[in-house]
Amino acid sequence: MGELLADDATLHVEVEGGGEPVTVFAHGLTNSCMELAAFTPMAPGTKVRFCFRGHGHSSTPPPGAYRYADFARDLDAVARQNGATRAVGTSLGAAALAHLLARQPDRFERVVFLLPSRLEGAIGSDPLVERTADLLETLPRDEAIEAILHESGRSSSYDANPGLREFDLLLWQDMNPIGVARAMREVVRDTAVPEIQALGAVRAPALVIAREGDSIHPASVARRLAEVMPEAEAIVLDSEHDLLVSIPQLVQRVGEFLVGGA
Repeated sequence: MGELLADDATLHVEVEGGGEPVTVFAHGLTNSCMELAAFTPMAPGTKVRFCFRGHGHSSTPPPGAYRYADFARDLDAVARQNGATRAVGTSLGAAALAHLLARQPDRFERVVFLLPSRLEGAIGSDPLVERTADLLETLPRDEAIEAILHESGRSSSYDANPGLREFDLLLWQDMNPIGVARAMREVVRDTAVPEIQALGAVRAPALVIAREGDSIHPASVARRLAEVMPEAEAIVLDSEHDLLVSIPQLVQRVGEFLVGGA
């Protein structure tokens, strides 16, 4: 474990494994470097996980420092410090990766987008986002998490998938309420990639993974990314259940993809 002083934030960084390839893993909004910790041991080479600003064990800059450009700078700084030639981003991490590649198309040799969220255009004011941010800022941390999970309608999913609640709580275990609330309010008013066509200049092989029926991470975004980037392949699962049961196969597929060309 270590820290990286990156301009206006101190980032928590964890490195495991060794050798090539070196891959940086960027987590999703509200989560931490622990989001993919159960899967990175199965990936090849050196794995670099970190917490974005305002998330997990990283510092919490003041408001105004949670735009996609800021998260992309975090990703870039960690990758450069550790010599990463591959990058995996999920949700917010995928958007930060897209933002970075739109500016530097040749930044990485191989990239993976897991559940990419909306990239073009700002979402704008969202009542659910505002409500979630309010809960994080006003309730004790554990009470806020319980309220958010309850109001999100996840209870029905828990009935169908008993282990899903434990998984959700695991993702939130290092959650930074104030930093996450600031990030939520700012990213919905920002645009990850002004024009997705800019990613057409990315010649690196890319793997894009999504599922149908996910309103936050639409499968249409994954398909569009695969259309725009000349060396991209999309894997779209039919449902959340299919995604969960396919995790072992997906981890193997991502591992094989990352080591290609090493």
